[in-house]
Amino acid sequence: MENTFNVLFWHYKYKTNKRGFAPIYARITINGKRAELSTHCSLPPEKWDAKKARAGGYSEEARTINARLDKINYKLGEIYHRLIDRGDVVSPKLIRDIYLGKAVRQHSIVTLMEDYTQRVKAQVGTTYTEGTYRKYKTSLSHLREFIDNFYKVEDIPLKKLTYQFIADFEYWLKSDKRNAHNAALKHIERVRKITKMAVDNEWVDKDPFAKFKARKEKTTREFLTEEELKVLEEKTFSVYRLQLVLDLFLFSCYTGLSYIDLKSITKDYLVTGIDNSKWLSSQRVKTGTPYNVPLLPKAEKLLEKYATHPEVDGTGKLLPVLSNQKLNAYLKEIADLCEIKKTLTFHMARHTFATTITLTNGVSIESVSAMLGHSDIKTTQIYAKVVQSKISEDMSLLRERLIKKEEQDKDFKNFI
Repeated sequence: MENTFNVLFWHYKYKTNKRGFAPIYARITINGKRAELSTHCSLPPEKWDAKKARAGGYSEEARTINARLDKINYKLGEIYHRLIDRGDVVSPKLIRDIYLGKAVRQHSIVTLMEDYTQRVKAQVGTTYTEGTYRKYKTSLSHLREFIDNFYKVEDIPLKKLTYQFIADFEYWLKSDKRNAHNAALKHIERVRKITKMAVDNEWVDKDPFAKFKARKEKTTREFLTEEELKVLEEKTFSVYRLQLVLDLFLFSCYTGLSYIDLKSITKDYLVTGIDNSKWLSSQRVKTGTPYNVPLLPKAEKLLEKYATHPEVDGTGKLLPVLSNQKLNAYLKEIADLCEIKKTLTFHMARHTFATTITLTNGVSIESVSAMLGHSDIKTTQIYAKVVQSKISEDMSLLRERLIKKEEQDKDFKNFI
C-alpha cells in the first residue's frame, strides 16, 4: 500500500502572545498518523493566509517566512523519500526526529527485550515477582539462542521481523528446546509484548504477530489421590533433606500454598480466625489477591515440628524452605522411593489441596477459591471439573464391577 505523505503548515492563533504574534507549526501526516514541529516562525493572525497555508501578502516579512516554510517542506520530503528508498518503516515521528537532529535509534528485537527484562527486574517486589523476572530472563536467553542458531547474527532489526520469524521461533522452542506447546507459547507471548510496544511507539508499521494465531492446549492438573497422599504421610526418611522436602510438600497439601507464598510466610501471617483457631492470612505474592486458610491439625503439627529449627528459631519464619529447584529435584527422588508413578512437583501439592483435601470432602467451591486466593472463581472451577471427572471414572469402574458381579451371580444360579 502506498503511503499518503503530506506536510501542512498551520497558524496556532490560540497561542497569540502579548505582542500579537502566534507561532506557525508544521504537521507531518502519513496514513492518518501525525507529528508536529515548530517552524520557529510567528506572525500576527491577520497576516496568515489559511487557504494557502502561508504568510499573506508580499512584504519582506512574508517572503522570509514563506521561504523558510518552503525549505522545511523540502527537507521533510527529502527525509521521507530517503527512508522509503532505503526500505525503512516510516512514521511522522521518525521524520520529525531526523529533521530535528535527534539520534534515531535502530530498534532491534533482542535489544528491546533486554531493556524490557531490566525494567521487570527493577520492579521486582512492587509490580513484578522474582519468578516473573526469571521467566523473562529465560525467554530472552531462548530468543538470543534462536537468532544465533537460525540467522547466525546477534540481533535482528524490528523492521526485518516477519510472520515466518515467529513461526520458526515456535518450531525451534518445541524441537530444539523440547518445550511443550503451552510453554512455547508463554515465551512467544513475552516477545509479543515487545513488538506490540514497538507498534505503539511507531517504531514499526505492522506487528509481525498480527496473523499469528495459537491457542493454548487444555492441560489436566495432576494431583495426588487419597491413597497416594496416605503413602507419603506414612513415609519417614532417615535422610534429613528428604524428610524436610516431604514435610514442606505435605504442608502445602494441607494449606494450598504455592512455593513462593510458602517461602514468604512468617509468624505475622498466623492469625486467630473467626472460629478461634489458627489461620494463615495474607496476600498471594503472584497476584496480590488475599487468601485465608484455617490450619488443619496436620499442618499445625508440621509448624510445631520446625518451630525450633535453627533456620526458623528467632527469625520470624515458620518453616525452613529450600529453593524451588531443589524441592522439585528431591521430590522426584521421593516419588521413586515411595513408588508413586506421577511426576511429583511442588505445585502438585496446591492441586492436591484443591481436589483431594477440600472439594472431594465437600468443601464449597467458593470457600476453596477464597483459600487458594483466586481472583476469579472460574480458575477454581477447573479443579471442580477434575474432581467430577475422577468421580465419573470411579463410578464407571464401580458400574463395571457391579455388572460383572450380576453376571457371575446369574451364571452361578444357572449352574445350580
